[in-house]
Amino acid sequence: MASSRFPFPTPFGWFQVAFPGDLEPGEVTALNYWSRELVLWRDTTGDYHLQDAFCPHLGAHLAFGGTVRDDELQCPFHGWRFDGAGACTNIPYSQRTNRKARLRTYPTIVRNGFVLAWYHPHDEAPKWEIPVIEEIGDPAWSDFYSSSYVIRTVPQEMSENGADPAHFQYVHGTDDVAEMESYDTDGPCSVMLSKQSYVTPRGVTHGRIDVYNYGPGFSKVWFSGIVDAINIATTTPIDDETTQVRFNFIVRKFDDEKLTSTVAAAFVKEINKQVQEDQPIWEHKRFLPTPALADTDGPIMKFRKWYSQFYAEPYEVGAG
Repeated sequence: MASSRFPFPTPFGWFQVAFPGDLEPGEVTALNYWSRELVLWRDTTGDYHLQDAFCPHLGAHLAFGGTVRDDELQCPFHGWRFDGAGACTNIPYSQRTNRKARLRTYPTIVRNGFVLAWYHPHDEAPKWEIPVIEEIGDPAWSDFYSSSYVIRTVPQEMSENGADPAHFQYVHGTDDVAEMESYDTDGPCSVMLSKQSYVTPRGVTHGRIDVYNYGPGFSKVWFSGIVDAINIATTTPIDDETTQVRFNFIVRKFDDEKLTSTVAAAFVKEINKQVQEDQPIWEHKRFLPTPALADTDGPIMKFRKWYSQFYAEPYEVGAG
């Protein structure tokens, strides 16, 4: 069900649900995404499994008291066990298992330093892959500088900012607006290339902001000019009106390690400040299906048409 401010159902795609270090082998934790209560567990080989949280037997929450036994998830209530595919494999007080007792299981991968899970409302298989970002883990680049926010909005509204360069001057106080060179889409991917000028104590520096989206939940934002930096931004819907957004920056190292750290910290601080400036706008605006646009606005309607492919369920743009 859509919220009163937004007509959209939950989009489908790859979404970050954890970092690899959040869970040790054999551990279990509760998560809440896509308006669902979930259980994330890790078997003894290190593989991650994300499943619906409630035992199909009598409804116990598998993340609270559930344990990993022989690479299976054991229910805390009656000891029923489920494998990584969600099948019931053992009922300890019965000679039989129950084939109907299955946990919905979400395809899960570890890539680029993230635990990513595929969500589709109709449980359809993944329709595209998240590419390997070669700079992550490259010794010429730093480790992640990460931050996380829970914001009362939906992923589409946040992503739309990328197609709206005019807001930077008024919300973020930039001296000028980025010049958009191109905005192209190809199936679940989109690419926005733009030029940006930065005012520094040494004068104006010319740089770029290039954004590569891979579905609704994963994007690579490349900054150049003052510093070469990449932000891997992930947005994961929590419910119909709340989203977790994580920013994960890496910067190209300078010869001086201290300089790298200082410049990176200042750059990351500035981008995080911009999120905090956007937050009150996002949390109080509502979606307008037919906005009164200026002739020099960015490709907002083209962006919306591209994004609409990630909704598997019908919705009315005039709802609410």
